[in-house]
Amino acid sequence: MPAHLRVTRNTSLPTMPQPIHDILHRVFGYTDFLGQQQAVIEHTVAGGDSLVLMPTGGGKSLCYQIPAIVRDGVGVVVSPLIALMRDQVEGLRQTGVRAACLNSTLTYQEVLEVEAAVTNSSLDLLYVAPERLLGDRTLELLARTRLALFAIDEAHCVSQWGHDFRPEYLQLSELRDRFPDIPRIALTATADEPTRREIVRRLGLGRAPQFVSGFDRPNIRYAVVPKNRARHQLQRFLEERHRGSAGIVYCLSRRRVDDTAEWLRGIGVDALPYHAGLHAATRQRNQDRFQREDGVVIVATIAFGMGIDKPDVRFVAHLDLPKSIEAYYQETGRAGRDGEPADAWMVYGLQEVVTLRQMVEGSTAGEMRKRLEVRKLDAMLGYCELTACRRQTLLSYFGETLDQPCGNCDNCLTPVASWDATEACQKALSCVSRTGQMFGAGYLIDVLRGLENERIQRFGHDRIPTHGVGADLDPYRWRSVFRQLVARGLLSVDMEGYGSLRLTEASWPVLRGEEEVLMRRDVRPERAARKRKKKEPPPPPDPSTWDEALWEALRARRTELARAQSVPPYVIFHDSTLREMVEQRPRTLEEFARLSGVGETKLGRYGDEFLAVITEWDDTPSIRLAGEG
Repeated sequence: MPAHLRVTRNTSLPTMPQPIHDILHRVFGYTDFLGQQQAVIEHTVAGGDSLVLMPTGGGKSLCYQIPAIVRDGVGVVVSPLIALMRDQVEGLRQTGVRAACLNSTLTYQEVLEVEAAVTNSSLDLLYVAPERLLGDRTLELLARTRLALFAIDEAHCVSQWGHDFRPEYLQLSELRDRFPDIPRIALTATADEPTRREIVRRLGLGRAPQFVSGFDRPNIRYAVVPKNRARHQLQRFLEERHRGSAGIVYCLSRRRVDDTAEWLRGIGVDALPYHAGLHAATRQRNQDRFQREDGVVIVATIAFGMGIDKPDVRFVAHLDLPKSIEAYYQETGRAGRDGEPADAWMVYGLQEVVTLRQMVEGSTAGEMRKRLEVRKLDAMLGYCELTACRRQTLLSYFGETLDQPCGNCDNCLTPVASWDATEACQKALSCVSRTGQMFGAGYLIDVLRGLENERIQRFGHDRIPTHGVGADLDPYRWRSVFRQLVARGLLSVDMEGYGSLRLTEASWPVLRGEEEVLMRRDVRPERAARKRKKKEPPPPPDPSTWDEALWEALRARRTELARAQSVPPYVIFHDSTLREMVEQRPRTLEEFARLSGVGETKLGRYGDEFLAVITEWDDTPSIRLAGEG
């Protein structure tokens, strides 16, 4: 390595470093650290490397932002998305932190200005994409700069065994060689044990401590329902729980994204599509609206969402099965980052299992990778078919134990009944065998129920013993049986053909009557949409101090300020801070400063603005009466 690119840092801290608690309160407006934040920050300030796993919304950003402020030099943050960098930088500037980014959206003059700020150490934090960071120009810039730390965000991208592998992340091991004395902190919200080992190996973190916080997000309600007219199911979910809320709807294909977004707009939902097939300007415009406006729903493929920093996403809905529990946890974690109640809702059916397995088989990955992806998909299937607490199983997957059922998932709130499905399973497995293991579930159900259409007669399956033996169960119940047979490994999906079902070794004990099968009894949803009374949102923490009209007035003022600065509303104040304004009714700047999320800079910028709304509201009876009417 050329000598002029190797950096040796002065390892001494500034003579009088600012206490981390002082920065937490004065800059960010919080009084206490969460979980392991303080331990991570103290370790990083002291110059140590680390791997940090915290759930989405658990406060990972502060783990490198505060050390970057305390330590001498510029903190460099490796971030995978340009849009995320922009919003993070703007959010930091709102608090008075000196932050900037280097990416392809900047003009040449802007690049020169950022580079000068880096060289002069007049920045606390610099955000940069991995491919930009490892370019010769940036490396040479950093080589002549005093550096505080490297923070590698979304570190699971470095692992080829993770759910969101990005090859450009593999080169980040170069940071250890070029800048051996600069502390590195790798952060992610989602990584099982094999993925953690891969992160450590790829980034050269050696024996660096791992700070693993609890994965539990108790404010999120998990629910999975069998797919049966998915759009109707989604419409009911939105009408009953989330009319007017910001949310994300995930679909497997681009076409399904476009069709679903158009349909949602047709029923009055402010929905926008997002996928890699859209023009870059359209994707950016749609993401900006989602970030900066209230009540927008994004319909997206998994191309959307990594690092999304919008705190008030009230729901994440999956219309198709995610590829793995890691992906599911990462995607659902984008809901409720503010700690307020949120929903992770999913419908799924056998067809997307077939589709996903065909995608795995048709990929260019090696056999080991394919086997891993199939195992991850099987684990996802098992999660869907649970009768026990979903949160306990989800946390167990990541090596965490929850002693008691959570009381906030569908299986806890509405316990699932089971039934002895042994005879039905024998009929289904026998039908698979007698039809030559060449057909999918839809055709097999028709045979079991005794249909005599042209296709069944052409193959002669109207004359086999299993024709009509399942007429006692309706198609919905049979789809549930076949779906659960696949989830339990009693049937496999043929990847070389058209998704036909095949027997496995585990099928034979059931066929021979040596093994009983209990299955969850799926409740058939209502067939037709009905007019339903609109449900009110959950009450605020203290209804005696709540004023819905003042809440809306404060949100309106926040929106005005955000639009004037072209920033998302949440970088002004989070909903939780507005909620405190309604409940505590501060009347002076001193009282306003006690609200969570109000640091010195935001107090100076916005204190008078929001106090004026509160004062005018409380002191003007006509306004109050209008609001109450």
